[in-house]
Amino acid sequence: MFFLKMISRSFSRQFKRRLLIAVTVCLSATVSVAMLGVVFDVGDKLNAELSTYGSNIVVQPKSDAVVSDLYNTGDSAGSASGSSSGSDGGSTSDGSAAADSADPTAFLKESDAQKIKTIFWAFNITNFAPELNIHADAECVGSGAGSAGSAGTAGASGAAASAAKCKATNVPIVGTWFAKTLHMDSGESTVAGMNGMRSWWKINGTWPKDDSEQAMVGSALAAKLGVNVGDSVTLDKTIAVGADDNTNGGTGKTGKSSTERNRVKVKIVGIFDSGDSDNSAIYMPSIAAQTLANLPNSIDKIEVKALTTPDNDLARKASKNPNALTQDEWETWYCTAYPSSIAYQIEEVLPGAVAKQVRQVAALQGDVLNKTQAVMVLMTVLSLVAAAIAVANLMAASIGERGSELALLKAIGATNGAVSRLMLAETAVISLVGAIAGALLGSGVAQIVGHVVFGSGITMRPMVFVLVFVLLAVTVLVASLSSIRAILGLRPAEVLHGR
Repeated sequence: MFFLKMISRSFSRQFKRRLLIAVTVCLSATVSVAMLGVVFDVGDKLNAELSTYGSNIVVQPKSDAVVSDLYNTGDSAGSASGSSSGSDGGSTSDGSAAADSADPTAFLKESDAQKIKTIFWAFNITNFAPELNIHADAECVGSGAGSAGSAGTAGASGAAASAAKCKATNVPIVGTWFAKTLHMDSGESTVAGMNGMRSWWKINGTWPKDDSEQAMVGSALAAKLGVNVGDSVTLDKTIAVGADDNTNGGTGKTGKSSTERNRVKVKIVGIFDSGDSDNSAIYMPSIAAQTLANLPNSIDKIEVKALTTPDNDLARKASKNPNALTQDEWETWYCTAYPSSIAYQIEEVLPGAVAKQVRQVAALQGDVLNKTQAVMVLMTVLSLVAAAIAVANLMAASIGERGSELALLKAIGATNGAVSRLMLAETAVISLVGAIAGALLGSGVAQIVGHVVFGSGITMRPMVFVLVFVLLAVTVLVASLSSIRAILGLRPAEVLHGR
C-alpha cells in the first residue's frame, strides 16, 4: 500500500515531467504501430496497386511458348503487334521480329478460359481476358470516306486522296472480352475483360459491348484512317479454306486449298490512347474477330491479373522445376500465392496451355515491397531511439529534482534497490498509459495512411501491438536503468536487486 501511495504522489508532485514522458512514449508508439501495421499489410496493398497496370501472368498454347523460349521472343502483355501502318496503306515495321505481324497458328479454347476461376487461388485472380490476335485490312466507312464526293477534277482527286487515307493494311486486331459476365458451375458469377485490365488507357467514347459488332481504335490508327467515334470500319481478311473441308482453314481429302475474303463491319464506339504499340490496333469482341478469321471458339493468349506474394528462394526454385521440391516445400509453395504457384495451377485446369509470369512485373513488386518495408522499419527504429533518449533525459531530470526526497527515503531505511524499483515502477505505469494511447492513435494513423495512399484500410494484426509493446518496454527499461545508474551511482545489478 505504501509503495502505491509513493507512486501516486510522484505523479501529482511531478505531473508535467510525467506527462512529458507519457507523451514521448505515446508518440513513439503511434509511429511504431502505424509503420509496422503498414509494413505487415503493405504486400497485399502494393500488389493490388501494381496490378492495375496490367497482367502479371500470360497464358499461351504450349507450342507458342516453346517457340518463344527457343527464339527468346518476348511477349509484351497487352501489345497487339509491333508494327504500325504506313502512310501508303502498307505496314511499316518498328524493328520487331517478322513473326510479330503473323497470325497465330496454335490456339486455346475460349470456352476453357473461365476455368481459371476454379483453381485453388481463384479469389486472387482479380481479372483475366482471353485474346485472339490477328491482322486484317481496314477501310473506314463514315464522314471521312463520304466527304470526297465533290464535283469536277478537284473533287475527283480529293476523293482519291481521301480513299487512300481511309485504308490500312495488316492492321493488328485483338478479339477479346470487355466486361463479360461469367456464370460458374459453383453458382457464383464474375466479370472479366479489358475494362479492368487496361484501367490506365485514356478513352474518348465508351468500351465496346461483348458479343456485338462494336470496336475501339487506337489513337494512331484512328488518325491514319481519319475516323471518329460513331464511324464504321470494314475489316477484310484473307483466309485459307480447303476444297473438301473449310473448317479453320484446314485442307480436304484432296489436299487442295483455296482462299477467300471474310468481311466484318464494326462501329467505332471508342478511341483509346495506350501510350504503346496498341495505339495502332483495333480491339473488338472476340466473337467478331473469330468470325473474321474463321476461328470459332479460338484464342491464342489469356492475360491474367492476380494478387501474388513476391518471389523468394522457394518460389524461384519451384519456378525452375516444381518436381525438384521436397514434399513439405511443395505443399508450402502450392499453398502460397506465388506467381509461379498460380501459373502452375492454371496449367492444371487448361489443357495444352503454358502459364508464365511477367518477370518484369514480379521483380518490380518484390523490389518496391522490400524498399518500402525497409524505409518503414527504419522510421520505426529511429522513433524508438528518439523515445529512449527523451525518456532517459526526462528520468535524469526527474531524479535530480527529487534528490532530497530520495535522501529522506534512504535515511528512514529504504535500500538502493527499493528506491530504484520505485523509480522503475513510476516510469512503467506512465509509459504503459502512453503506450496504450499511442497504440490506439497509431491504429487510426495507419487507417489514414491506407486510405490516402492505397484507397483502402489497413488490416491491423495483433502481432503488431505485441511487437510494439515489447520494443517500447525494452526501450523504456534501458533508458530508465541508464538514468538511475548515472544519478545514483549504482551498478545495473544493484538497480534491480540492491539492498
